[in-house]
Amino acid sequence: MKKLVILMSGLMLMISCQNQAQTKAKTAKPTQKPENMSVQNIYQFKVKDLYGKEFDFATLKGKKVIIVNTASKCGLTPQYKDLEALYKEYKDKGVVVVGFPSNDFAGQEPGTNEEIAAFCERNYGVTFPMMGKVTVKGKDKAAIYEFLTQKSKNGLQDSEVEWNFQKYLINEKGQLEKVVSPRTLPGDQEIIDWINS
Repeated sequence: MKKLVILMSGLMLMISCQNQAQTKAKTAKPTQKPENMSVQNIYQFKVKDLYGKEFDFATLKGKKVIIVNTASKCGLTPQYKDLEALYKEYKDKGVVVVGFPSNDFAGQEPGTNEEIAAFCERNYGVTFPMMGKVTVKGKDKAAIYEFLTQKSKNGLQDSEVEWNFQKYLINEKGQLEKVVSPRTLPGDQEIIDWINS
């Protein structure tokens, strides 16, 4: 009799655990999302440009966008000229260059937004959109750079901004498609092929 009670208790416990596991499995399914459900695009971002005006990335829908962190006192600063040339050549074909000045690398962008704007216009005739100065790495990283550097947000890859003039190539749907080294010039075949693809 005692064995029978123990056996029945064990059987009841097993059935109860199995039912609980099935219930958990049923309730867990609807809350699970496919991996790409949380992937974002750049159209959610609104930032201030060098002149303090709001720049809404939603205005760039349907365009290819090259986002680049810039600096005025860097060995790579002459890339401003190449970025401007690229922008002028391809802007009528739906390509936009967007610059984000940053002082994150060796203090090579110490100026104010006003000083940066004057520098870009005076030295390189920059006409592509330039945003206000931001942080592109570390705990104070700008939200748009959180998106650009985290696979959980961009759906492509994790990356670190290595230095000034790193390029992030965004497709016509606002999705990150490629990360290009700071040392790769804007007119490099890798970028031209991407524009023409």
